[in-house]
Amino acid sequence: MPVNLTSPVASQLLPVTGISLGVSQANIKRPNRNDLLVMQICDGAQVAGVFTSNRFCAAPVIVAREHLEQARGIRALLVNTGNANAGTGEQGLEDARTTCAALAGLLNCKAAQILPFSTGVIMEPLPASRIAAGLPSAIANMRADNWFDAAHAIMTTDIVAKAISKQVEIDGVTITVTGIAKGSGMIHPNMATMLGYMATDAAIARPVLQRMVNEAAKRSFNCITVDGDTSTNDALMLIATGKADMPAVKTAGSKAGKILQAAITEVATWLAQAIVRDGEGATKFITVLVEGGKNEAECKQIGYAIARSPLVKTAFFASDPNLGRILAAIGYAGIDDLDVDAIQLYLDDVLVAENGGRASSYREEDGQRVMQKSDISIKVVLNRGSAKARLWTCDFSYDYVKINASYRS
Repeated sequence: MPVNLTSPVASQLLPVTGISLGVSQANIKRPNRNDLLVMQICDGAQVAGVFTSNRFCAAPVIVAREHLEQARGIRALLVNTGNANAGTGEQGLEDARTTCAALAGLLNCKAAQILPFSTGVIMEPLPASRIAAGLPSAIANMRADNWFDAAHAIMTTDIVAKAISKQVEIDGVTITVTGIAKGSGMIHPNMATMLGYMATDAAIARPVLQRMVNEAAKRSFNCITVDGDTSTNDALMLIATGKADMPAVKTAGSKAGKILQAAITEVATWLAQAIVRDGEGATKFITVLVEGGKNEAECKQIGYAIARSPLVKTAFFASDPNLGRILAAIGYAGIDDLDVDAIQLYLDDVLVAENGGRASSYREEDGQRVMQKSDISIKVVLNRGSAKARLWTCDFSYDYVKINASYRS
């Protein structure tokens, strides 16, 4: 089961004025489940996003990038699960464009005003006709308060849907930010998450919105790993409908800009951590803090060496304080001038290593006590500067192998 993560409560997911969501059953991979989402966006809204850096990116990623760059006035997002439409060549591109055209015809807009997203099995042809057939039902199901069903419709191997809302006040005006995400395996983003969608009713200029989604991704989804695999389909979108009674935010450094950035990053961070807590087969949620570095980049480099190490992750699953595996990961992280004698390693509040080896105060029973917990922190103090980085990961269990061994069946 997910680590200290429960299903969202529908009544706590707040509508964002200018956004309507509809779901339906397109029978893409399995029958009798919602696997299609249409998110309709009001006229005048601004949309920004970040996408996977995987060179083998999926057809919908290519098409969504093109449409986002070319179109003025994105009117809808179209999301399907059960099929990634990745590794599908020219036919995949044609299929993605076909589904955009089908939705555009129903919404009376241009195909370039639709952004497509897919998640699921790679190298399988997209059943575009099934998606097109499912669109009328999704549109008929459109509601502003449909975030709960939307979060469930985009799940694949997720056990728990991931959704959250936050409200802030700017000059007496209440602003809403609501977001959903999906992801459980193939998680080592280099931009965002498997799929994530956030919306606010604030008015935000397009360049500022892009800067905000970049910053949010950097501080949240780009700080997680489940298995070290970067997906072909990653996408994180941020929509600002401008329906709140407030002036447009034109600079990120303004008072309103800072408040909104903090709220958007908080929502993104919660969603990113939820993905790790629901990592395939996860039983432990692990925070890796590396501090005292020369720069943030080297702190992240060391943090990821620890966070994606199969030996470290399996030790945490077994609750075995075989903590020399962490030292080994620090050592092979690739920081050539690292002084290992200066490093301190903590497991929660327990000092494990210093001066190049086991701390004199460390006792096996202390490590064992911490390893039994479901939420655990690893802290590495490099003592060579003031930079730091915080990452989140999970353990590797037997179930991870089982889930991925039978993923296509």
